[in-house]
Amino acid sequence: MKTFKVAILLASALVATAPFAYSADAPAAAPASRAHILSREELDKLLAQPTKTLVIDVRRPDEVSAIGGLPVYLSIQAKDLETSTAWIPKDRTLVLVSNHAGRAGKAADLLASKGFKVAGAAGVQLYEKNGGTLTHLAKPAATATAGAQN
Repeated sequence: MKTFKVAILLASALVATAPFAYSADAPAAAPASRAHILSREELDKLLAQPTKTLVIDVRRPDEVSAIGGLPVYLSIQAKDLETSTAWIPKDRTLVLVSNHAGRAGKAADLLASKGFKVAGAAGVQLYEKNGGTLTHLAKPAATATAGAQN
């Protein structure tokens, strides 16, 4: 019986101290990227300067057509970005875009490490949720002649 009481006392002590194991002084988890996540207002200001800003959308084409995107952008999928840096202009401020800014943040980090001027990353779904306007394109209708022979 004495062993049982000691076990309960030890368990109670552990439970009571558990909240202190996660104190505010504990280091936070490292962010997925170092890129600044742009607010809707910041993105709108950059979009208002089309001769100075270049938007690079790192999503797949099916994501852009399903979710929507910005009216003018350069489409380079995240997996192809590193091999595409030679033709990305260095004289423009870059904005990287993805659905929730996760891939865009990593892409922004990559381009910043290569000397590009990067304003930050944006997620189009958050942008739209906060009042931004996305462009939605209708998918082209499938044609019956695509597989037919003449």
